[in-house]
Amino acid sequence: MTSFLVVGAGAAGLLLGRDLARAGKRVTILEARQRCGGRIYPLPVEEFGYPAEGGPEFVHGAAPVTRALMREAGLALVKRSGTRWNARSGILRPDEPSFPDADRFYQALMRVEADLPIAEFLDTHFAETRYADLRRSVTRTVEGYDAADPQRFSTLALREEWTARDDGEHGRIAGGYGALIDYLAAECRRRGATIVLDAEVTALGEAGDRLTAQCRDGRCFAADGAILAVPVPLLSEITLPAAARRQAAAAADIGFGNVVKLLLRFATKWWADATPRDLSDMAFLLSDATVPTWWTQNPQPHLVLTGWYAGPRADRVAPLSEADLIEMGLASLEAVFAVPAERLRHDLVAARAINWGNDPLARGAYSYATPRSRRALSVMTKPEGRIFFSGEALYAGPDMGTVEAALASGQETARMILSAA
Repeated sequence: MTSFLVVGAGAAGLLLGRDLARAGKRVTILEARQRCGGRIYPLPVEEFGYPAEGGPEFVHGAAPVTRALMREAGLALVKRSGTRWNARSGILRPDEPSFPDADRFYQALMRVEADLPIAEFLDTHFAETRYADLRRSVTRTVEGYDAADPQRFSTLALREEWTARDDGEHGRIAGGYGALIDYLAAECRRRGATIVLDAEVTALGEAGDRLTAQCRDGRCFAADGAILAVPVPLLSEITLPAAARRQAAAAADIGFGNVVKLLLRFATKWWADATPRDLSDMAFLLSDATVPTWWTQNPQPHLVLTGWYAGPRADRVAPLSEADLIEMGLASLEAVFAVPAERLRHDLVAARAINWGNDPLARGAYSYATPRSRRALSVMTKPEGRIFFSGEALYAGPDMGTVEAALASGQETARMILSAA
């Protein structure tokens, strides 16, 4: 195969498109949005005072593909710093790195052989009342960090994630993930790839020895092969040939969670002295409020608080407007800091609430592993013709659901195609 269609100009699609084009293949990247990046969503600098992120924001752990690409692009990492606070149970205190009965939890976790949902694991091993805080802590982390449903989230995936080596500084990319996307898109074009925006693919069909992509606006594109690098919920919305359709059906066994991300820019750093505690160096805050997780841009001085509302609860706010979600965030801050919401509204300069579940080109935020996901990945990543699948949901390592997973999957897909050529 000498020519390829890549459906989706997110991190995976752009990296594999770049690598295929660099190897001399003719590449056309079709993107439904009017921008590249997919769930990487840079917001206007003038709105928040810096390249704020409506989607992923942090570089976690080793992230070797991300960091290598950053070096190529000349992008620096702004290391995360500051203090973590916990405002649960109405008391503000420094956040503890562990949770109640953590040693007993890890001992039971390491003995698991047959995978099962984490909710079932907790019910089996920690059902007693005395473990209520442990169950609450683990469940909150699964729902918040992994955006996952504990009734579906894989216990073995949690074990791999929580025991993985962490060999890199955590932080943000100077200029944001948008700068990485800009670099990749420019590299694709420099290597001869064509990027077509506002091109929503609704069907892939076979016409002799060629594949054709039909777009919603009637445009058609043809090539020898195609790679679908879209969020897994969208695979069922694209008409596919029978073999590819059977592969895509396995995606039902991959979890996909939702996130509502709130960005609130204020005129003052009111939280620094809103309580008897000195929160001037605050980085993260965990709470019992409706929107439970907040962070600052520390060490950068931007007066922005970011709220994170994830997992099954985020699915339940689909009917709420952006204004409703912003009010939910302000009410949560009022509950945590005992600062009247009216004062917060008066101090508010700019606000955004991005509900990824309501985005028709995403249908959620990112994937997570279920006990059946490994089988699904083996089905979907096995080359079975001229249609391939790629993206963060198809990465088998502990970074599933991250930008690193998307980039690594794109790189692996390109290598697989080129090795078979």
